[in-house]
Amino acid sequence: MDIDLSGRTAFVSGSTKGIGRAIAAGLARAGATTVVNGRSERSVTEALDALRSELPGADLRGAAADVATAEGAQAVRDQVPDVDILVNNLGILGAHPVLEIDDDEWRRYFETNVLSGVRLARLYLPGMMSRGWGRVQFIASDSAVAIPEEMVHYGVSKTALLAVSRGYAKAVAGTGVTVNTVLAGPTHTEGVEDFVSQMVGDDLPWDDAQRRFMVEHRPNSLLERLIEPAEIANMVVYLGSAHASATTGAAVRVDGGYVDSILP
Repeated sequence: MDIDLSGRTAFVSGSTKGIGRAIAAGLARAGATTVVNGRSERSVTEALDALRSELPGADLRGAAADVATAEGAQAVRDQVPDVDILVNNLGILGAHPVLEIDDDEWRRYFETNVLSGVRLARLYLPGMMSRGWGRVQFIASDSAVAIPEEMVHYGVSKTALLAVSRGYAKAVAGTGVTVNTVLAGPTHTEGVEDFVSQMVGDDLPWDDAQRRFMVEHRPNSLLERLIEPAEIANMVVYLGSAHASATTGAAVRVDGGYVDSILP
């Protein structure tokens, strides 16, 4: 399938590493002017340098701001007035016994994982609607529908994204704008490496630790391995293209078959 995003501008929140960086690379490779986002100028500059080395000639730009805050979201809008493809990827995760999670931690997860995307969509959707074309995506997780005992707060925040995405899709119905959620399965990122070590111990070689983690904590996976970030990015690039014009209000799974259901 030939996906050409030339002439489109894409913004990916939390894209200096992990899934977000892979998504930014995928969109840039397809021809989009792609804006990389992180909390600091240093992290954004380092990510841009790496991506430009990987993708010579790609149109890559940066926008440093903490979009987990209202001020940060507005700062991004000031730097990038209009986008055609908005990927709300920013997220945090970590294991914690649910009865020990205090109100401040619940709020931190909600601000980062949910409200960051809510605010950016609210800022950018009117422009997309007026132009008659746009793509908004929220990066959720299998944890949205299979709540993990060890990180209920994370799972709940991702469940909320399913409702947010569906609601925004209804709000833009018939405008040429689509809104979808991508349910990513257990994925191999820097943060997940730390999480795996936290769950199975840090005294094992990575391949052994990953295998043990999947067997003990993610046994439903049909891949029986962690997903690579580029595999998530492939779906995001497709949903950001004209080829996905009839897909909206959907929760699209890239979960390696982890969710044990025949429905999304």
